[in-house]
Formats: sequence, structure tokens, C-alpha cells
Amino acid sequence: MVEIPPYFLLRPPMPTDPEVIHSFERLLESAVERGWETPIEYTLSAPKWQFLCWIAENRDIVLHGSGNSDIDHFEPRKANDINEFGDRNAIYAASDGIWPMYFAILDRERYPMTLSNGCFHRVSFSGGDEETFYFFSITEDARKNRPYRSGTVYLLPRKSFEPQPSILFKGMEIRVAQWASPTPVTPLAKMIVHPEDFPFLSEMRGHNDKIMFERASADPDGFPWLDE
Repeated sequence: MVEIPPYFLLRPPMPTDPEVIHSFERLLESAVERGWETPIEYTLSAPKWQFLCWIAENRDIVLHGSGNSDIDHFEPRKANDINEFGDRNAIYAASDGIWPMYFAILDRERYPMTLSNGCFHRVSFSGGDEETFYFFSITEDARKNRPYRSGTVYLLPRKSFEPQPSILFKGMEIRVAQWASPTPVTPLAKMIVHPEDFPFLSEMRGHNDKIMFERASADPDGFPWLDE
């Protein structure tokens, strides 16, 4: 099996305790009943990312992170991405709980920055378990100022979304956790997240915009365009 480069971050283990899982189920049910207007009141001992990851993996829900806490309706917008799937008029969301937190906590209004990020799933052939990996980077000049804030993760019904097709990356077939909807979507619920809720805050990388753009133009499939 192809070895994953060390700059990709492996997701920590998920809880398996039935009581924890039951608490996730109860909280999600009550949140959907209340609707999106009232943020989820999170009082569980498990970290928020585990709850969000459990939702994305066990319910027909995808997640979208934003600095705007008052979105009542999502409309498709033209994206700007080097990847064809991510470069169209759509609403984008993730089948993962950590990736949308990255977008929610970045204060791009006060700190101009570009983003380089990803989340993908790989099947472990040895045990059949799925592994999830991440990459998170922002403009280095912004990163030095700790450009973080509280944000919101929205729970969206998965019905109108389609997943990004599997791709071949560095000799392995992976599933990117990105989904897209060409039609408007109304959220089911929302959760406020803070920088300290993001489990990879200390692993946030910084990049030079000019160098990254030059490498991406020269090798569009070379994500994340780092020095080997």
C-alpha cells in the first residue's frame, strides 16, 4: 500500500462507547427538531469534531463551514478551484466534520489570505477500515497573526448533493470528502465552533502565495505543492 506523506494529518480515533453514540443521536434529533435558527447547545464531553464527524458518516447530512452565523438559505455560487469538480456553480459541503471547521474559524475579513486544504478518505486494505487524512494551510503572513475567530458549521440535507468522484493521487485511489449541490438548500441545524474546537489548529501550515500559485500552475495535480 502506498505510504501517505507525513504532511497529511491522520484523523484521531472516533469514540466507540455506545453511550457516547447515543448522546450524539439524541442531540442531533433535538437539534433538527428545533431547526437552524437556534444553534445547537453543545454540552457533551466528547469534542465537537467527533459529533460532527459522526453526523457526516452516519446520517444523510453534509456539513458547510462559514464565518456567517445567520445563513437561512444557501444558493449555488461560482467557485474558484483548480479542480474541475470544485470549479463550478454549486453549494459545497463535506462528508466530514473537521474540514468545514477550518473554513468556519478563519477570519478572512480582517486577514487577507489564500487557502490550501483538503480532506480525503483511504481504505486500509490490511483491516478494511477507512482512514481520513487532512491538509490545512493558509497564507504565511496571515498565519503569523493567528487569524482565527468563532464560526458556524451548518448541517445540510444531503439529498441534492453529489460526491466528488474518486481520484488517483500519488499512486492511490482516494475519495475526497467534497460534495456539491447545483440547487438551493435550507439548513437543518447549525453549531457554533471556536478555534480551540479545531483539533489541528497547532498543525496549521503557512505558505507563500506566489510560490504556491507558480507550482500549482506548473503542476495542477501536484497538491499540496510543497517542497519534497
